Amino acid sequence: MPIIEVEGLAKSYGDHVALRDVTFSVEEGEIFGILGRNGAGKTTTVECLEGLRQADSGRISVLGMDPSEQSSELRGQLGVQLQESALPDNMKVWEALDLYSSFHKHPADWNSLLDEWGLAEKRGARFGKLSGGQKQRLFIALALVGNPRVAILDELTTGLDPQARRDTWQLVERIRDKGVTVLLVTHFMDEAERLCDRVAVFHDGRVAAVDSPGAIVAGRGSGQRVSFTPSEPVGDDELLGLPDVTGVERKGELITVSGTGDLLQVVTTALARKEVVPKGLQVHQAGLEDAFLALTGAATTDETEESAR
Repeated sequence: MPIIEVEGLAKSYGDHVALRDVTFSVEEGEIFGILGRNGAGKTTTVECLEGLRQADSGRISVLGMDPSEQSSELRGQLGVQLQESALPDNMKVWEALDLYSSFHKHPADWNSLLDEWGLAEKRGARFGKLSGGQKQRLFIALALVGNPRVAILDELTTGLDPQARRDTWQLVERIRDKGVTVLLVTHFMDEAERLCDRVAVFHDGRVAAVDSPGAIVAGRGSGQRVSFTPSEPVGDDELLGLPDVTGVERKGELITVSGTGDLLQVVTTALARKEVVPKGLQVHQAGLEDAFLALTGAATTDETEESAR
């Protein structure tokens, strides 16, 4: 039996439809990603799972309980890091853990969590003085202080520098290694590819696909893109006429050829016959971001900073 089941979930705010017939399930012990750009319905779905919002229709089961009716029983088994988590700047690290520990009947030893998540040296530091990565480690520790069976991590690495993001990824994998099921909300494709056993791709309040990242990529075709600047002019028709080529794009002098099969050899051989040198040649293998674009036709980030709700 899945540890989380969502079936036919729908939610509207006035005239705005946030969720439309959302259905997916999460197996125990996996890292399951909810993937989509801002405004796709990710946060609304998570808030319904946590019992913070009531869906208009549909069914939710988390650990065999209905969050809207059994939120108090469920709360002790969920560890939650919200999208906009924050603490008072003057609160000390140990004070936060001690406070959160008091909310649970059978909390973990928060002194051990300090050591486990690399916060022992920051025990007496104030929240406002922590780095972005240290704050995220603290939020993870707070999410785990109640010994949860499920950890919900919402946009965990937004705003972190590349090294801090990768350090945080290792922490998420450690959570799963401890036997905790992880629900990871993100709009970063590399994060989902690295961490998630399966993902649900959200678009416009719907689930466009549910599967492993690799299967979703394979389902959209194993395409490639070859980019280069030609030493001599090359016409689009000449490239489009080559085997396995499906598209040609130009940005100034840069040409990007899309296709399948052995695209690189096909393109470079044709250019060599014409004595054209492909300067700055780059090859991009299709990944989850390409599959996301194929599924949704949408950018992976939202330029308008629209609310996720």
